[in-house]
Amino acid sequence: MILSLNHGDVQLPAFFPDATRGVVRTIDAQDLDKCHIPGLVMNAYHLLSKPGPSTIKALGGLHAFSGWQKPILTDSGGFQVFSLIRENEKFGEIRRSEIIFRPDGKKGKKVSITPEKCIQAQFAYGSDIIMCLDYCTHPDDPPEINRLSVDITIDWARRCKDEYNRLVVNSQHKPLIFGIIQGGSDLAVRKECAEALIEIGFDGFGFGGWPLDSSGKLTEDILAYTASLMPDNTPKYAMGVGRPEGIVACLKMGYNLFDCVIPTREARHNRLYVFNQEFYEYFYPLDDIYRRDPRPISDLCDCHTCQNYSRGYLRHLLAIGDSLGHRLATIHNLRFYTMLMERYNHIN
Repeated sequence: MILSLNHGDVQLPAFFPDATRGVVRTIDAQDLDKCHIPGLVMNAYHLLSKPGPSTIKALGGLHAFSGWQKPILTDSGGFQVFSLIRENEKFGEIRRSEIIFRPDGKKGKKVSITPEKCIQAQFAYGSDIIMCLDYCTHPDDPPEINRLSVDITIDWARRCKDEYNRLVVNSQHKPLIFGIIQGGSDLAVRKECAEALIEIGFDGFGFGGWPLDSSGKLTEDILAYTASLMPDNTPKYAMGVGRPEGIVACLKMGYNLFDCVIPTREARHNRLYVFNQEFYEYFYPLDDIYRRDPRPISDLCDCHTCQNYSRGYLRHLLAIGDSLGHRLATIHNLRFYTMLMERYNHIN
């Protein structure tokens, strides 16, 4: 499937790294392009607080602001806000009409997050794909919370689509808009949510909620069922699924769009991915056995790091804490992920 967007076409399946605050940490747009990255995910809420939609719009939108000229998907930021409120109610409350968020706790200023404001901000950013604001639940939530989540998610989705339709009329570009299917582990409620979102009409659909259970395992039955509810002619977005084995499992279910912080975060923690005969293995560059190793991280990788630097040199950079080490490690991990997508496309 080819996804035609304002800033280029994307061959699905695809993996979009998280550039939460408008940047993939330690690397720039040229590095990303050389890793064959097809698009980025940025966070609408975090960008709302710093530097703000008006600043981004004044600087030409997210693409000009970040120097990234390929597609950008902006998430609503609802997941992050809900996580903070769940940890401590001093950060705000969820109402049927809006989210009241206090980033600095009870003594700080109050921020109202509505479906309309969420869509308005993403339009100001110049996003290629925008996400609806939804009510995100936790795997341990009781049935009544899942019920409430779906009721609010459907209502907010209608409001998001209405605001989207209003803004598209006067916009020079038309982004795609995705709905998010909630319902926790209740399959009947998930089906109800999916049917309502399909009726409203969206260009793609995302899996809403946590993709992992309380023990950290992929909720394969719920993920597979939710994928089956999504129309086959639309993108199926497995939000937050990022382990290589999790991506492969979701590809088999029909998902074709992924994002996660895992490859970049792992790189900054000196944990790299390398293909082997079975699938992949971890490479720990700081191990002392690599001190004088002249080989690249992987003979199977064509990334800038593997083509130009040895294991010994990468170990040296990381050992002295030089930022180049994390840049080179991040480049390698991201290329591993794009090669994973390329392998799947080649097989299929």
